Amino acid sequence: MSDRKISLVIPYRNRPGNLRLALAALADQTLPADEFEVVLGVLDDSGEHAAISREFAGRLDVVTVTSSRPWQVGAARNLALRQASGAVVVLMDVDMVLPARSLENLWTSHFRYGQRACVVGQMINYDNNTGDVTEVTTLPYEHYRKVLDDLQTTGTGDQDPRMTAAHVIPWSFAWTALIALPRAETGEFDPGFHGYGVEDLEWAYRVARSGTPIVMGRDFFGVHLPHVRSVAANKRSEGPNYRYFLRKWPALDVELACAFGDFEANEHYLALRGTAAGTLGVVLTGDSELVVGVPAGGAFGGAEVLPLLGLALPFEDGSIDRVRVLDPITALPSPYREKVLAEVRRVTASR
Repeated sequence: MSDRKISLVIPYRNRPGNLRLALAALADQTLPADEFEVVLGVLDDSGEHAAISREFAGRLDVVTVTSSRPWQVGAARNLALRQASGAVVVLMDVDMVLPARSLENLWTSHFRYGQRACVVGQMINYDNNTGDVTEVTTLPYEHYRKVLDDLQTTGTGDQDPRMTAAHVIPWSFAWTALIALPRAETGEFDPGFHGYGVEDLEWAYRVARSGTPIVMGRDFFGVHLPHVRSVAANKRSEGPNYRYFLRKWPALDVELACAFGDFEANEHYLALRGTAAGTLGVVLTGDSELVVGVPAGGAFGGAEVLPLLGLALPFEDGSIDRVRVLDPITALPSPYREKVLAEVRRVTASR
């Protein structure tokens, strides 16, 4: 049995500059090097990761698990997770750098007594959807080391907006760019997600359903490194991924995240909780008719009723022949009614 306290699980493909910076920060950790390991799940045949890992020989224990399969971030994490041996797993993207006392503080503050919790780390300088990034200048590690040292001294303030947002749906802010939990509670990522986004929310949803508390780590943070990004490409895969999530777990909290996004979902859940909205459902009959606004629970016309208001639907564009919208939907407040009607138009658009 391993005596390692922590395994850092990092998915990797074709970001050598980020990998070198991430490993440099881990090599500076105050937690003794023999008490943690770095496990890379590599879906990349360039070989760059191996050469970079060798630069830290004697300072870091780096385990690499490789596969020739196409890139999928969940699959890369799963490869690494299966080799992790630490009592605690830190899921970390390769574009994060951690301050020197990060792992020691994480262990001492959250896990040294065997606590069961999923600790969400702050992401400083994270911005994923406001614009494309076509070119990146890699700054030296010394630049980031100073930034990290300063943050350890001054604190992070409110730089990660998740720390001050309403937390009604705990899994909605559990982004796996930096997150820690006991290895026994980790599970694996669903390989049914492709491209950018949502696979971490679905994983976090299952963590929450297991009874593991999801808490925001105000003393656990890293700095996000810039990388090339296409917002349009991200959006193209995010929509189908959200629908896949909703098909697996049809429920109001998941529907709100699919319809409004992580932050607004928490606000809308507060507004809708305890109203008649939670008693409504949708049903797809055998002759491809979708009925929206039926009583949730049980069956309708012999078909299962999904407990969804209709703000988001787990059906593809133009895949439904006919839709009936019942009176309870028309009685909803205007923003919700219009959102449901827009989603109805989406699923019947090509008919």
